Amino acid sequence: MTAGMSQARKRRGLLCMLAAVSVWSVGIAGMAPAAVAADVQSKQWYLDAMRAKDMWKITTGEGIKVAVIDSGVNPSAPSLKGQVLKGLDTTEAEGDETDDYRGHGTTMAELIAGTGKGGGLRGLAPGVKVIPFRISDTEFQNGRRVNGQDAPDAIRAAADSDAQIISMSFGSDYSSLAERQAVEYAESKGKLFFAAAGNNAKEGNKAHYPAAYPDVVGVAAADREGQVAEYSQHGDNVDIASPGNDIPGWCDEKFQRYCDGDGGTSSATAIASASAALVWSMHRDWTANQVLRALIDTAGRDWKKGTRSNYLGHGLIRPRQIILDGKGDPGAADVNPLTNEKASGAANPPAPSAPASSQAPKGNSGDQAAVASSSKNADDDSQLGLILGAAAAVVVLAAGAFAVIRRRRSA
Repeated sequence: MTAGMSQARKRRGLLCMLAAVSVWSVGIAGMAPAAVAADVQSKQWYLDAMRAKDMWKITTGEGIKVAVIDSGVNPSAPSLKGQVLKGLDTTEAEGDETDDYRGHGTTMAELIAGTGKGGGLRGLAPGVKVIPFRISDTEFQNGRRVNGQDAPDAIRAAADSDAQIISMSFGSDYSSLAERQAVEYAESKGKLFFAAAGNNAKEGNKAHYPAAYPDVVGVAAADREGQVAEYSQHGDNVDIASPGNDIPGWCDEKFQRYCDGDGGTSSATAIASASAALVWSMHRDWTANQVLRALIDTAGRDWKKGTRSNYLGHGLIRPRQIILDGKGDPGAADVNPLTNEKASGAANPPAPSAPASSQAPKGNSGDQAAVASSSKNADDDSQLGLILGAAAAVVVLAAGAFAVIRRRRSA
C-alpha cells in the first residue's frame, strides 16, 4: 500500500468511533429452514423498513445501470428477465458471464434490480439494469485454468462500461497493485463503487479488499433492529451500513429454490448499491461524489455527523430521506466525501441513458422508517453480526501451472 493510501486510511481511522445505529421499525416472525419462490418476498423485511413502495412511486432507479462483479448472473431467473444487459466474463474459463457457478451473483442482481416476477426476490431498485462481470472463487478455480487478474480486469471493464455504479460482493484479505490501480481507474471514470466489508469479524477481522481502498465504499451489514451483525468486519474500511441479516438467496447454481440465512455484507452491498441507484435516478445531474455525500449525510446514526463508527461507518443507509423527505446535502461535485480530497474522477454527471422498461411493483406504501437507537460500548461486540464467507484463492497461470497468491471470498 502506498504512503498516500496509508495516510488516507489513517485519517479515516482517526474519526472512527463505536456506536449503535438506527433501528428498523419492523418485525417479522422467524423463517423456515428454506424458502421457495412463492413466499420469498415475504422475507424481505427491509423493503417495508426502508419504505420501498413509497420510494417506487417516485423512482424505481430507471435509467441507471449497475455493474455486478460476482460469480455471474443468470438472466433466465424469473425476477431478472429483461433486467440483465451484456457483460463480460474475465475468468477466461468455460462459460460466460451469464453462467452463475454459485447462484451468488444472481442473488445480488435480484436484490438490486429484481422485478419480483415469478415470486422471485424484489430488488430495491427494480427499474435498474444490471451488467454482469464474472470472476472466480477458489472452488471454481479447482481443476480449471483461470485468469489470475480476473478481478482487476473486471473492475476496469466495469469502469469502461455504461454502468454508473459498481457493486462487488467479493473480496480478499490482500491488496494487489493491479487491483488498486483498477479501483483508481474506476474512480477516475466517475463511478460509484460499493464493496462488501467482509464477514470474518471473529476470524481475524483482516481488512477486506477492495472495500478497504480509500475510494471504495465499504459496506457493513445490519439486522432488523439496526444493529451491526457480529460477523460483519469492522475498522476504518467501513463507510456505511445496510440491511444484511435474514435475507434469502438462491441456494446454488441449480436455481431451483431460495434458502434462508444471513445475506451478509454481500447482500448489504447490493442493497446499498440499489439505494444509490434510486437516488441517482432522481438526481441525474449529480456526480458520484454528490450521490454518496447525500447518502452519508442522511444515514441513520446517534453520534455526531461527520464522525465514523468502527462498525457502522457513517451510519445506516436511508435513501428515503433523500427521495421522500428532500433531505441530503450533495455538496461539491468534485470532492470525494470519503477522503475529503479533490477527486480525480470526472466532475460531470453521467450521460442520461434510456429509461428501464420494468415497472415498479404495485401495492400500498409502508409506514415504517429507520429511527435512531442507543449507543454501544467499544468492548461489546455481541450485537455485531453479519455474513460474507466462502473463502477463495486467486490463482495465477504461469507456464501452465497455478500459484496461489491471495484468498478471495464471496461476501
